[in-house]
Amino acid sequence: MIAIYKKEMRAYFTQMPGYVFLAIFLLLAGVFFTILNVRGASGNFHFVLGEITIFFFILIPTLTMRLFSEEARQKTDQLLFTSPLTVSAIVLGKFFAALSLFLLGTAATVILPVLLGRHGELPVSQIAGTYAGFFLLGAACIAIGVLISVLTENQIVAAVGTMAAVFVMFIMEAIALAMPTSGAASLVFAGLVIAAVAGIWYNSTRKVWAAIIAGAVGIAAAGGLFLLNSALFDGLIVRVLLWFSLFARFGSFTRGVLSFSDIVYYVSFVALFLYFTVNVIEKRRWR
Repeated sequence: MIAIYKKEMRAYFTQMPGYVFLAIFLLLAGVFFTILNVRGASGNFHFVLGEITIFFFILIPTLTMRLFSEEARQKTDQLLFTSPLTVSAIVLGKFFAALSLFLLGTAATVILPVLLGRHGELPVSQIAGTYAGFFLLGAACIAIGVLISVLTENQIVAAVGTMAAVFVMFIMEAIALAMPTSGAASLVFAGLVIAAVAGIWYNSTRKVWAAIIAGAVGIAAAGGLFLLNSALFDGLIVRVLLWFSLFARFGSFTRGVLSFSDIVYYVSFVALFLYFTVNVIEKRRWR
């Protein structure tokens, strides 16, 4: 993993992506700091980090679009995947390289609240909490970008796909609140989710009958549960979609609240998407 990590970090600074990311990141930080803190005469630096998250759909693709897509385009992925390194080590090496550059850009902004602190008292707990949430949110978005990068050999496609995915995550709360809340609609939604899970199971195991049986049992169980107590399904679509709202959970960090459940959520989200990435590569290796 260390070898992959060093290779990717070197690539960030021998090619343009690393410099482009840092330039855009620090430009945004400087602009919002000037508007919100200097001109606004405010010590609330956590607002600056909150505004930067709006532009994650631009920032994150610059970190992740080339991680795997460039390897596939240059046909060096076969050499990589047939090396003694495990797929997990390869994925983690690339992920931590992107995360390190993100952390470098984030760390560079610490000088801004330090400068503010020389002119007055700051809400330290809010700023510290926002930094923690900012880092976790960035890690989750990078994990999404890593998965999308492994699905294509075109950097532009990877970048656009990551932009779209991160943007959808940004508006997920609004999407969730626009969904129907009736039990019947939720039952249909539950059936589609169960069918999708069965399809993923089949795609991973190639055991068609096992997937069909599992899907049928799951749908039957959902139908039976609906008949027994339909109230359980009220608002199910909203609850499920809100669970995927990465940016909604960031709000508690900006208030200086370090919720254990939110931290576990982000770490689990990262682990899940990295697992999907490993699974995609493993399937490709044995085709």
